[in-house]
Amino acid sequence: MRDANFTVSSMHGDMPQKERDAIMGEFRNGSSRVLITTDVWARGIDVQQVSLVINYDLPSNRENYIHRIGRSGRFGRKGVAINFVTNEDVRILRDIEQYYSAQIDEMPVNIGEVV
Repeated sequence: MRDANFTVSSMHGDMPQKERDAIMGEFRNGSSRVLITTDVWARGIDVQQVSLVINYDLPSNRENYIHRIGRSGRFGRKGVAINFVTNEDVRILRDIEQYYSAQIDEMPVNIGEVV
């Protein structure tokens, strides 16, 4: 992504809090447009400008799913969540759908118009 001139930051739970705070500051003020993170960011962090969440993997705890995708579309804005799902993940995906009584649709061909 950096090769394509995206400003990218990343963080994880093993980072010192001071470093995570600095990265969140960059993301909130827009100097970093892409944030790659672990579940450390799934709960309790409100950033208005998040319009897209990509789940590289599905959470092992189905209750974390709603917190992950809830980062997009905050404060009445539209948002999109994309899940990378392998054949091995289908069971987890169906479990999440059943738990939330929701259907998670396959990504449309015209995703550029949705985002």
